Amino acid sequence: MKEQPVTFASGDLTLEGLMTPPEGVGQVRGAVICHPHPLYGGSMYNNVVDAALAAMWRLGWATLRFNFRGVGASEGEHGGGVGEAADAAAAIKFLTEQPGVRSAGAVLAGYSFGAMAAMAVAPSISNLGALTLIALPIQMVDASALDRFPHPIILAAGDNDGYCPARQLGAINRGLGARSQLKIIEGADHFFGGSEDELADALEAMLRGIATSS
Repeated sequence: MKEQPVTFASGDLTLEGLMTPPEGVGQVRGAVICHPHPLYGGSMYNNVVDAALAAMWRLGWATLRFNFRGVGASEGEHGGGVGEAADAAAAIKFLTEQPGVRSAGAVLAGYSFGAMAAMAVAPSISNLGALTLIALPIQMVDASALDRFPHPIILAAGDNDGYCPARQLGAINRGLGARSQLKIIEGADHFFGGSEDELADALEAMLRGIATSS
């Protein structure tokens, strides 16, 4: 898929991103991917972001990855998670207003810090249809926020992830009931080095289930 540079507004700030516009005729689902922690080198150029994009492109979705405020050419400064949650909402708004992209049923995905931002803002986005959280740093968040999001939720992590222990993620998955899917990648840690293809395959399979049910 060919990505094109875009800019969009998040409040008074202008953020940069890369978008894959729809191909062909008809409306397609839109998906936004949020990157890991900006203060630790995180940006939209990331192996896990790439894996999520690969899964979504196989499904023919329009995608948008972007740099949070203060990263790359995006304006502003690190917002401590609150500002980044607002950036994620702004990204969904921008993508779902593009020609050929469905206004409803969008998917918001995030990896690590990006998963925290996505989870925080998801309940307040009215046209969101699903949430994908990769390596959610469980001990740094209040996972009860997921109870306020009534739509499908996809969870993924490595079985050697100290920030997102598989046992705890499994408990969250069970508590969410039928609307949640979980995949634990054997041999992967928080960074998924060498496990990108397996992660992409797992995400594609889970996301395909959402695509065919709505």
